[in-house]
Amino acid sequence: MLIRYGMFLLLTLSFSAVAETGKPSYVPPSPVISTESTVQMIGALLLVLAVIVGGTWLLKRFSLIPAAASGVVKVVAAAGVGQRERVVVVEIDQTWLVLGVAPGRVNKLHTMTKPGSDAPGTKPDHPPVETFATQLNQSMEKENA
Repeated sequence: MLIRYGMFLLLTLSFSAVAETGKPSYVPPSPVISTESTVQMIGALLLVLAVIVGGTWLLKRFSLIPAAASGVVKVVAAAGVGQRERVVVVEIDQTWLVLGVAPGRVNKLHTMTKPGSDAPGTKPDHPPVETFATQLNQSMEKENA
């Protein structure tokens, strides 16, 4: 029994001594992502986002981005006539409206039909699709014959 207790004590002391002293010159590696690199990355990201937002604001401010035409109402043209006043041409169902736009106010200046639009009841200058298909088939038969 004394031998068993002695061996147990010897093994326990030897393992704890190795575990404590292990490698006295061992220095753990520095972390891969340091605080400085994280701050630098976040700063660069904020700078890129600021450039994107600023560029978008400038494009909208100087009307370099055309407004998306959706639905029935389409903005055909716009021109600034003052610091906050604009003249806008709007298309609504083959009709153009010339509008004067100011802060809090819109006035109709003129109404006209859309230039180049076909009047109802007139025949279009271009032939129907069936005629084109017939002509295409005839020309293909001539080349094959």
